[in-house]
Amino acid sequence: MTIQQVLLLLLLWMWLPHPCHTEMLFRRTPDLRPKSFGGRASGNDGKAIHRQKRGWMWNQFFLLEEYTGSDYQYVGKLHSDQDKGDGSLKYILSGDGAGTLFIIDEKTGDIHATRRIDREEKAFYTLRAQAINRRTLRPVEPESEFVIKIHDINDNEPTFPEEVYTASVPEMSVVGTSVVQVTATDADDPSYGNSARIIYSILQGQPYFSVEPETGIIRTALPNMNRENREQYQVVIQAKDMGGQMGGLSGTTTVNITLTDVNDNPPRFPQSTIHLRVPESSPVGTAIGSVKATDADTGKNAEVEYRIIDGDGTDMFDIVTQKDTQEGIITVRKPLDYETRRLYTLKVEAENTHVDPRFYYLGPFKDTTIVKISVEDVDEPPIFSRSSYLFEVHEDIELGTIIGTVMARDPDSASSSIRFSLDRHTDLDRIFNIHSGNGSIYTSKPLDREISQWHNLSVIASEINNPKDSTRVPVYVRILDVNDNAPQFAVFYDTFVCENARAGQLIQTISAVDKDDPLGGQKFFFSLAAVNPNFTVQDNEDNTARILTRRNGFSRHEISTYLLPVVISDNDYPIQSSTGTLTIRVCACDSRGNMQSCSAEALLLPAGLSTGALVAILLCIVILLVIVVLFAALKRQRKKEPLILSKEDIRDNIVSYNDEGGGEEDTQAFDIGTLRNPAAIEDKKLRRDIIPETLFVPRRTPSAPDNTDVRDFINQRLKEHDTDPSAPPYDSLATYAYEGNDSIAESLSSLESGTTEGDQNYDYLREWGPRFNKLAEMYGGGESDKDAS
Repeated sequence: MTIQQVLLLLLLWMWLPHPCHTEMLFRRTPDLRPKSFGGRASGNDGKAIHRQKRGWMWNQFFLLEEYTGSDYQYVGKLHSDQDKGDGSLKYILSGDGAGTLFIIDEKTGDIHATRRIDREEKAFYTLRAQAINRRTLRPVEPESEFVIKIHDINDNEPTFPEEVYTASVPEMSVVGTSVVQVTATDADDPSYGNSARIIYSILQGQPYFSVEPETGIIRTALPNMNRENREQYQVVIQAKDMGGQMGGLSGTTTVNITLTDVNDNPPRFPQSTIHLRVPESSPVGTAIGSVKATDADTGKNAEVEYRIIDGDGTDMFDIVTQKDTQEGIITVRKPLDYETRRLYTLKVEAENTHVDPRFYYLGPFKDTTIVKISVEDVDEPPIFSRSSYLFEVHEDIELGTIIGTVMARDPDSASSSIRFSLDRHTDLDRIFNIHSGNGSIYTSKPLDREISQWHNLSVIASEINNPKDSTRVPVYVRILDVNDNAPQFAVFYDTFVCENARAGQLIQTISAVDKDDPLGGQKFFFSLAAVNPNFTVQDNEDNTARILTRRNGFSRHEISTYLLPVVISDNDYPIQSSTGTLTIRVCACDSRGNMQSCSAEALLLPAGLSTGALVAILLCIVILLVIVVLFAALKRQRKKEPLILSKEDIRDNIVSYNDEGGGEEDTQAFDIGTLRNPAAIEDKKLRRDIIPETLFVPRRTPSAPDNTDVRDFINQRLKEHDTDPSAPPYDSLATYAYEGNDSIAESLSSLESGTTEGDQNYDYLREWGPRFNKLAEMYGGGESDKDAS
């Protein structure tokens, strides 16, 4: 028989009903009543033993899943030995699925499944059966429990948790290297038959990979798989149940396998010789080109380190590895010169930095190439013989003296003439000049070390044929000192001597300064220009000297100031000297020698006065002038009466006028025509500068007969000025050009007092108290103010 026939018979056997032992499928409730059974047995004592007769009988306890028939699927039959077949009993079913999934014929006890059952949802059902009397509804048998088990069929294919797997394995791995494990699951019953027994096989990916049938582990199947030849592989794995036999269900998954890189390839230069060019003017550090070795590997396995291992330019060039591009950058290490050397040869090596010892047998992981560098000619600017120049010259040299010479040359093979010049921004005063042909620097103005000790010049050398090619060089000129300045007093000395001074008394210590700076340092000598009977100089030999008195006692009333010439000499060649004059004032001092006061003449001397003293003197003079002006103003004010008198003041007001008009000859003030056409005025306007009640009635002087209209006009004008609030002060006088016929040239003022000053008596002022005694002396003593009018 074939396998297919065996399987078919097995399925038929499972489909047919089989009797089952009830004691394996349900628990029966004990029944105390003895029941007969069709068998007899003997015990140990030889007596017959009667078996109890079972109350339930049925013949089916298995159900095949996934039933596809049109009728209800028959499950089994319940039968009680109390059933006589007369329909008096009623069968009742309860438990899992009773009434819905499973139904029972209450008369016959046949159980059916109403729908298709899936074992993967539930593998067995537990139910309870009971038989009752249909008339009394009392159970004739105790309730019993039984199990309906679902038989599995192979209705589920194996499935993988992932549709696509991703895995990797190093290239060049040995055969059998594990890559990844895939696992499929089957929902069928693994304990029943081979429905859940899975076998793995490879459908795609051979001969590179294989899979273990039982475990699903994928392994390499070929040796020395090279990533550089092929990097990606797609493997399809099948999982089949029923132990892989025909008729089993299957599922597949895809595994994408990548070969990871290992360092199994050395770097290689694409060319054995590389040519580069560089201008000779390239500064140090300039990149002139690059070399690159190719490596079939990736990542760190392709990292390369470059170095110069040989050649005649190892000291002229450097190579630096560029990590991001894996290139070797060649740079200039020292200045190049086309006229000195035009071609350099370098041997450059590229070596992997991460070498795998497993692949040493593949050869050295390094390579070399030859780099030839050609130096190109460039029109270079002139080159000075020095990087800087220092010239020293004395400050007393004559104009036009050469202080030094700079030299430069053209480094090009075709040498060109050179022209020298000075950068005038470094010599704004044009103290120096340079010969354009030979580079000699000479003076064009006098030098003075005391003004500037150093001069920093910049000399420019340029080619005559190409002036743009130029070079600069710094030139430092140091001015050497010559003793051409005489020493002088270090400060201005304000010296005094007390009137009570004694002979040999120190009155001043002096020192000197010199603009020169001799190498041995300054040394000054002090002496008097002539013998002086009053004072003497004592040199301290430390560049200071003391001024001492030669006699006792001085009098500022006789001589308030002494002038003492002091000769100061230096110690350098040629010796320079100067005479400084000390101004010594004679002052009054206390017993301790502290100055108290000096003569006025001494204070007024310009040489002996300080700025503060001059300011004080000028301030005193200004204060005195102000006092004099105020006193004169007060004195004049006393001679004038106030404009407005208080009501309590009952004294007479005396006003003097010094101008009474120019008479008929005065025709410049007004046109006489205006006198004959007087304008109307307001009679009731009051003056603002006096109180009307205190106005004195003016005394009119009889005048000769004249024209009525003129007299009326004049009187009208006088009244207008007396009562006009906007008129000038009352002590001013309006002058008219016409006074009428037969004028006696008397005063026209309406303010003229009726009495003269001599008629006034001011003796009553003495009776007013001490405050008015001064006024009484001024006016009551017979003094007259006529001299002031």
